[in-house]
Amino acid sequence: MGDMANSSIEFHPKPQQREAPHAGGFGCTLAELRSLMELRGAEALQKVQEAYGDVSGLCRRLKTSPTEGLADNASDLEKRRQIYGQNFIPPKQPKTFLQLVWEALQDVTLIILEVAAIVSLGLSFYAPPGEESEACGNVSAGAEDEGEAEAGWIEGAAILLSVICVVLVTAFNDWSKEKQFRGLQSRIEQEQKFTVIRNGQLLQVPVAALVVGDIAQVKYGDLLPADGVLIQGNDLKIDESSLTGESDHVRKSADKDPMLLSGTHVMEGSGRMVVTAVGVNSQTGIIFTLLGAGGEEEEKKDKKGKQQDGAMESSQTKAKKQDGAVAMEMQPLKSAEGGEMEEREKKKANVPKKEKSVLQGKLTKLAVQIGKAGLVMSAITVIILVLYFVIDTFVVEGRVWLAECTPVYVQYFVKFFIIGVTVLVVAVPEGLPLAVTISLAYSVKKMMKDNNLVRHLDACETMGNATAICSDKTGTLTTNRMTVVQSYLGDTHYKEIPAPSALTPKILDLLVHAISINSAYTTKILPPEKEGALPRQVGNKTECALLGFILDLKRDFQPVREQIPEDKLYKVYTFNSVRKSMSTVIRMPDGGFRLFSKGASEILLKKCTNILNSNGELRGFRPRDRDDMVKKIIEPMACDGLRTICIAYRDFSATQEPDWDNENEVVGDLTCIAVVGIEDPVRPEVPEAIRKCQRAGITVRMVTGDNINTARAIAAKCGIIQPGEDFLCLEGKEFNRRIRNEKGEIEQERLDKVWPKLRVLARSSPTDKHTLVKGIIDSTTGEQRQVVAVTGDGTNDGPALKKADVGFAMGIAGTDVAKEASDIILTDDNFTSIVKAVMWGRNVYDSISKFLQFQLTVNVVAVIVAFTGACITQDSPLKAVQMLWVNLIMDTFASLALATEPPTESLLLRKPYGRDKPLISRTMMKNILGHAVYQLTIIFTLLFVGELFFDIDSGRNAPLHSPPSEHYTIIFNTFVMMQLFNEINARKIHGERNVFHGIFGNPIFCTIVLGTFAIQVIATIPTSQLKCLKEAGHGPGKDEMTDEELAEGEEEIDHAERELRRGQILWFRGLNRIQTQMEVVSTFKRSGSFQGAVRRRSSVLSQLHDVTNLSTPTHVILSAANPTSAAGNPSGESIP
Repeated sequence: MGDMANSSIEFHPKPQQREAPHAGGFGCTLAELRSLMELRGAEALQKVQEAYGDVSGLCRRLKTSPTEGLADNASDLEKRRQIYGQNFIPPKQPKTFLQLVWEALQDVTLIILEVAAIVSLGLSFYAPPGEESEACGNVSAGAEDEGEAEAGWIEGAAILLSVICVVLVTAFNDWSKEKQFRGLQSRIEQEQKFTVIRNGQLLQVPVAALVVGDIAQVKYGDLLPADGVLIQGNDLKIDESSLTGESDHVRKSADKDPMLLSGTHVMEGSGRMVVTAVGVNSQTGIIFTLLGAGGEEEEKKDKKGKQQDGAMESSQTKAKKQDGAVAMEMQPLKSAEGGEMEEREKKKANVPKKEKSVLQGKLTKLAVQIGKAGLVMSAITVIILVLYFVIDTFVVEGRVWLAECTPVYVQYFVKFFIIGVTVLVVAVPEGLPLAVTISLAYSVKKMMKDNNLVRHLDACETMGNATAICSDKTGTLTTNRMTVVQSYLGDTHYKEIPAPSALTPKILDLLVHAISINSAYTTKILPPEKEGALPRQVGNKTECALLGFILDLKRDFQPVREQIPEDKLYKVYTFNSVRKSMSTVIRMPDGGFRLFSKGASEILLKKCTNILNSNGELRGFRPRDRDDMVKKIIEPMACDGLRTICIAYRDFSATQEPDWDNENEVVGDLTCIAVVGIEDPVRPEVPEAIRKCQRAGITVRMVTGDNINTARAIAAKCGIIQPGEDFLCLEGKEFNRRIRNEKGEIEQERLDKVWPKLRVLARSSPTDKHTLVKGIIDSTTGEQRQVVAVTGDGTNDGPALKKADVGFAMGIAGTDVAKEASDIILTDDNFTSIVKAVMWGRNVYDSISKFLQFQLTVNVVAVIVAFTGACITQDSPLKAVQMLWVNLIMDTFASLALATEPPTESLLLRKPYGRDKPLISRTMMKNILGHAVYQLTIIFTLLFVGELFFDIDSGRNAPLHSPPSEHYTIIFNTFVMMQLFNEINARKIHGERNVFHGIFGNPIFCTIVLGTFAIQVIATIPTSQLKCLKEAGHGPGKDEMTDEELAEGEEEIDHAERELRRGQILWFRGLNRIQTQMEVVSTFKRSGSFQGAVRRRSSVLSQLHDVTNLSTPTHVILSAANPTSAAGNPSGESIP
């Protein structure tokens, strides 16, 4: 048979085994199983019976045992994967780097720049027809000059180069972001485990490792990872809304509707199923495959701005990836669990809840405002430039537009257009989205180390604004290692574990049976892993405490379970949040039934009519006795912070079998065996974490299903409530009574009276939790809307987690459903990790503000300089290329430097910003304007009188294609250096004096500042100043040496000597004139040190009119040799 399987695999690499009727020796083909899983209810049951006899027949065909599961042998599992496929839905192909480059190129500003640069490039190579250009006026002065015309292409090319840089940086950033998300996804996938039976052992295997034929354990809170048929179930209810859209829970049982589908949630009960379809062949997989083509189109449309965040998160969360398909297919269902909130939500805005975070909203608004302002400024700039040019040329000078002059004029218009675009480029803060992304991505990475697994990027930053945290008690504030410390057995209250001899054998026996049988068989206590460590608790922690109690009484639960295995249990009413109890019915040897029940003591004691006395006999238990017991036993236990659990039983005679569906009838008339007090100690680090929250302006509320006295005691230990404070501790019932009107409807005004003081909500149902969260979020009483974080671990916490601004699910104790609804998963279930999340969230907000302060200063200064410069001198002092360098390269690095500042504890010393607070605070505005005024003063001083300070030529009013002047280079350098030091100023935004505080704690920042500084220095030193390079070209001529020496020694030579030397100089000059002229000509031809030659040439032109007594070529020679002396001595007397 094995050979046949292998041969069939060779011929059919894809798992379509249509021809091989019993592929690989299994009695079912893939197609058969797929068609079976498409049936529902009675129809499916009928098909199973017709084809296989019953479910165990199906198991036999799949070569698996309903009780022992598969043999855990690798070759068998591999064969099953080959034939029936893997439990893995291939994710959508990530975008390639080139696609990301193409997307980055779609940016409007970049397109404008590209067009401008290409036009500029084209025109720079177009030489206007020669001589007539005189007729076009002095406008084109110097444009026809050979050296300068050649410099024209630099600007266009440099703009294109900058655009390429920007595009590559953006694309790389998107690519790494996508890669990070994939990493995050696979991390979530690996953590996703499911319980299966192999070789009779319960194993936790990764979801992707499930194969057809596996026997899987299904329990409350699971999200089913594959399709299967139920073998045995206890009170199993499934939420199939993700596939069918029906929100009602569907009851599943082996004899009515045994079909379990992937992607659906187990809302109640437990059971075992045989896996029949995995991966792309499961129901969700099929939908996913169908959506594959359509989904991409959809995404393009509605996830444009949020590709990484939304699409990736929703489309391949978990290895099961089911919910991806689900989320894509049924968008409206997201809030279905929310009941009445759904309508309100729809009215509010027709968008999914997690569309835009607070910060994104504020930033978008700001970017739009800045963009509009930039557009207006650039338009005005262009209009002024064009008007000035037209009026000056055609009106003042009265020229006529000649056809041959058109190219010259067009070149001017293109230059103006480029200046306009430059202003726009500078106004739009391109670095902003980058800063946000870098900051969030960096934080998410670091938060991993702090046990926060972020599933939605924006949650990270929303957390910084949190004003309220509604936390669970068990496991979050407490250690979730429970032990029974007090008990009430046989009319005696034991403050510690009683000796087994002190108890009547009948009571002890009943107690052992009641606990062993009436708890999930998956809950166990295993021996410790290390010598001297505590025993390991596996499964439900409350049940573990009870099983531990049995072990402390020197008895064992395992033999009882072996005697009555799980499939012999007659009926199970599993624990749920409404019942707050669990009951199990077994058949007695005499044909009667016995029901064991355990649950919250005040609820279960109401159903007790008898209690066992010290001899193990029944005595009546009246309401008066119950009140007595609550006062004397339960309240004192609760005040010690203990959870109280009542254990009871009831016998039914064989003659009349009750109606098991009538639960109230069945679970009533009970006999109380014991009440136990379970301690769950507060985590030692929690009180300090809560103190930090309160100092940071965050109110912590405890929402728990526990008894109010227990909850109050724990809240006091944690510091949630302090003596002398005005606070409320309510039970769910009382809470509902206060917030609902006569008709039973929730009224916001009533809620607003309750929630501000509410600190503890005990005995609460999931609906209460959802109501509270929704009430706090919708409240309008404070000056700003509350931002609420919620922790949850149970399936029923889903709606509250979804409704909250940030939902935290427990990584250890949390169910799949809770994790699915959450934004952040706490991998250590610890409250202190929430405080870390708050710190990181605030840090993100501050990082963005720091970057904004830096960026806006650059923008304000650059826009004003470009605008004023263009209007007064007809040319922007900062060229397009330089602007791009500042705006794109520097800002990209600045965003990296400022976005990676690590958080400090001081972030928790201030109140949350709130949703409505503007992004730019008064202090920031003061800083921005202050720096802008200072920078503008310096730049305008340099622009208008700089040439006098430095004794250089003025760079103002330069001709069309003139090369960069020293004057404007000084302005550019000054501008960049001011920005660089402003980057250090931007590190503090709350008015701190010391901007250097903690600067060495961020090596990225230091590296970037020094790196930018170095690049700037290297980039702007003109080639002519690098003597070593010059000398490598050709040795200095004799006369050059003499002249330099002369220049230095000039002061010492008196007048007479000067007269004497003059003849000598002229003599030398005559000799060298021809030689040097040849040198100059060859330099231009070579144009090797092209930039330097051109620069020398331009300074010559501007000095021509100053020099009257020397012939031009000589002047060229000297200017080339020693420009400083030539410029410094315009009279040209003794030194040419």
